[in-house]
Amino acid sequence: MKFSKSSQLFLVSSIGLLVATLLTACQLVTVDYVFVASSSGSGTNSDGQISTYAVDSQSGALRTGAPSVSSGGVNPVALAVTSNYTSLYVANQTDNTVIHFAIAANGTLTKKDAVTLSTQGTTPVSLAVNEANTYLYVVSASRPGTSGPVAGGALAAFPISSDGTIGAAVANGPLSYWPLSLDTNPNDVLIPTGVIVLANNNAVYVSAYDKSAYNPGGTTTSSANPGWVFGFSTASGGALTAVSGSPYRAGVKPSGLAADPTNRFVYVTDFASNDLVGYQVGTGSTLAFLVNGPFKTGNQPSGVTIDPRGKYLYVSNALDSTVSAYAIDLPSGTPTTAVSTSGISANSTDTQPDAIALDPALGRFVYTANYLGNSVSGFRLDPNAGSLSPTQATPYPTGAKPTALVIIPHGNHSLQAVAP
Repeated sequence: MKFSKSSQLFLVSSIGLLVATLLTACQLVTVDYVFVASSSGSGTNSDGQISTYAVDSQSGALRTGAPSVSSGGVNPVALAVTSNYTSLYVANQTDNTVIHFAIAANGTLTKKDAVTLSTQGTTPVSLAVNEANTYLYVVSASRPGTSGPVAGGALAAFPISSDGTIGAAVANGPLSYWPLSLDTNPNDVLIPTGVIVLANNNAVYVSAYDKSAYNPGGTTTSSANPGWVFGFSTASGGALTAVSGSPYRAGVKPSGLAADPTNRFVYVTDFASNDLVGYQVGTGSTLAFLVNGPFKTGNQPSGVTIDPRGKYLYVSNALDSTVSAYAIDLPSGTPTTAVSTSGISANSTDTQPDAIALDPALGRFVYTANYLGNSVSGFRLDPNAGSLSPTQATPYPTGAKPTALVIIPHGNHSLQAVAP
């Protein structure tokens, strides 16, 4: 009996997950929960799903956790959690909605409330919650044919209550969002790709590329620089103000976005140039290029994450199906390649890792959501060298085309931190 390639991959992944469960059955100590957003079916109108996995504290292997739940809409593309790990937010692109789930102690998710983005013609792309758990930031992109200020995409700030309930978007003059556009080329169409908030809650950054200037396979109408990072300072009441010098150049097509836990550095992956662009955060949350960047990555870097101690940085490379590992020089922010102690330079994942995350409890495990592999790949982090080695029985099967993942600690574990 012959199996198709997809059937073989699913069988191997399923066996891997079973083996991981059996091998760790004698010491099932969960250190984290991993939530993964994916499609639940082949139909174009099928609701997405959020799957829950438990992380074994010894091996880093994943096993099935609480039952999967509907994402509350079609095509979930982004996830975010509060810093107290009690609320999860999911962006459903087709429905133009953001759904709030409460997280129970055992990882069970319960739908609480939802908002539909009021901005006409936009679809959510990325989410972030500030460390104070007072605001949820939603970045949305324009739908085809949209005109006016929203054609460049938008950033909205939603207040959230102590139980995670989403309030009405903060007003920006007559608008409920902040348009993303270039003063020098106001008619260009910008496509936002990510959003982050500094750990000190002082600033929000949004990555975007100019489709009018960078449009592979299509026509271009602008000579502007393609890649950008927009910076906004925060104020009481949720008001945002563009920081001095914003937006900042960010290569050609910025994709992933991350900030170190000490609020000193911001990093952006450039999907088109196979680079990592680094910035130093200055007075007033301004950004300045790290002098020796950009830094080479694998092909088509899609996501970036930093360990909770601020010592190591990891990039998922979508085309190569690998993870690049770097050690961060704490005084300068310079990332240098972390040499694998096993002698293997490429940390291979399943096919097309589009998202990457690192566990906040022990700072020892790295996971990628593999869009075409329908799986999650796991790695164990060497805390002394920053190098990676595969976790037990990786990869682990997920729903169809996983797009995002987040990790929360479980149990009485002190979180890792670093001081500058």
